Amino acid sequence: MLKVLFVDGTIIGRKTGNVLDTVQRYIQETGAQIEVERIDFSDFEHQFVDGRPLHAYNEDMQKLVKMFESADGYVIATPIFQGSIPGVLKNAFDLLHPHVMRYKPVSIVANGGTYQHYLVVENQLKPILDYFRCLVTPNYVYTHTTHFNEQNQIVDEDVHGRLRELARVFVKYAEMSRDLPKKALDE
Repeated sequence: MLKVLFVDGTIIGRKTGNVLDTVQRYIQETGAQIEVERIDFSDFEHQFVDGRPLHAYNEDMQKLVKMFESADGYVIATPIFQGSIPGVLKNAFDLLHPHVMRYKPVSIVANGGTYQHYLVVENQLKPILDYFRCLVTPNYVYTHTTHFNEQNQIVDEDVHGRLRELARVFVKYAEMSRDLPKKALDE
């Protein structure tokens, strides 16, 4: 069974968490043998990553790394703030060894207040994940505030359709990644 880490990459708000809940439901509907583990950054005491060795960080930061290391794939949800991913998400990436996410599938869901913020996924998040050599699914989903109701539930049927497709593609990438060696050739 594959273990997939669902990452809620912010410490405030509920939209990204609700999108992750929806993706989880659609992955479960595929019947794939996938175990989901959830990481909500709001549940962690974050420290600024400054190059210290991992053991010099607090227990929460060490736990965060262990969760990333033990996962076979990831669904990353992030809001877009000020035309960028949240600092807490970038900080988490900065803590990871470059080989932690190698050849593991990743799907991206993001939400923002303007329609132009989808470009942050293309210009910031995907290059970071490419650096880690992740298998990034090509069909990320960007949501806008108008796609949610007052309880931050997704009410747009097109978004639901895209999330269903994202779940199906993620499952195929996860199956494909099973046989790929995760060890770096340059080690």
